[in-house]
Amino acid sequence: MKGKQPRLRDQVRAVIRVNHYSIRTEKTYWYWIRYFIRFQQMRHPRDMGPREVNEFLTWLAVHRNVAAATQAQALNALVFLYDKVLDKPLGEIGEVIRSKKPRKLPVVLTHQEAMQIIDRLGKTDRLIASLLYGSGLRVTEACRLRIKDLDFQQQVVTVRDGKGAKDRTTLLPMTLLGPLHDHVDAIRKAWKQRDEEFLHPVSLPFALARKYPNAGKSLEWQWLFPSPTLSTDNLGNVARHHRHISSVQRAVRAAAQEAGIGKRAGCHTFRHTFATELLKRGTDIRTVQDLLGHADLRTTQIYTHVLGQGFAGVRSPLG
Repeated sequence: MKGKQPRLRDQVRAVIRVNHYSIRTEKTYWYWIRYFIRFQQMRHPRDMGPREVNEFLTWLAVHRNVAAATQAQALNALVFLYDKVLDKPLGEIGEVIRSKKPRKLPVVLTHQEAMQIIDRLGKTDRLIASLLYGSGLRVTEACRLRIKDLDFQQQVVTVRDGKGAKDRTTLLPMTLLGPLHDHVDAIRKAWKQRDEEFLHPVSLPFALARKYPNAGKSLEWQWLFPSPTLSTDNLGNVARHHRHISSVQRAVRAAAQEAGIGKRAGCHTFRHTFATELLKRGTDIRTVQDLLGHADLRTTQIYTHVLGQGFAGVRSPLG
């Protein structure tokens, strides 16, 4: 007698984890797979194919008016489902109406505006926001930093498993060396004294907890910005996760509003400002691309338009 077929959700989760995709990718892919199933009246994906995928992607563009990147994300999730999970590659899905929602230029701050916001944040959120601006990190990347990811000697931050599951290194600002040293020393002291906060291990990437059972309690694997509360990790064990991203986002939005700078600023605005400040100071665009972790130079070039440098030196007739 054949065993019961696992639920699709469990199949997707298993394949994603075998391939070492991030939790964020897992959540995103499952969101689009579930959306697709609901759109197609709860039919199972194995009973559908290219035609239904085409219908869904076209509907997203025409009726939901999603951005081109969002439509591409939905397609990636469905290609993954059919190729990796169902072992039924989609092949040619035909002509899809592409999203043409115009891409807007990112909001950027002046250095003074960025510091006005940072100075209004509490101690921990101020350190995180300073890394967003000073190192060009995404808020997810900053919150996921561990003690071992800081190299004070070389003044380098290592981003592990960033967007696209890639590692990269970026700048560790000199002005943050002292505050981060103090922050790490406080964690080290509490860890040595086995404070209540360290009675439970920190959450670890897939399979690492099995391979190195004591890593979760070692100093180097401690979160740089731990959550004040405990949670359950992917294996069902009680563990400490990193500081929740949404709490940092709320704090930054509130500080921006309090600063009264008149711009819609959030965590990602600091990353945009990092890029534009470097370009303004003459940094080579390919170096900026590497520091930001952009796969395509065209993504980085958007900042030249923000600065008005995208016109090959052409000057207005008014001077």
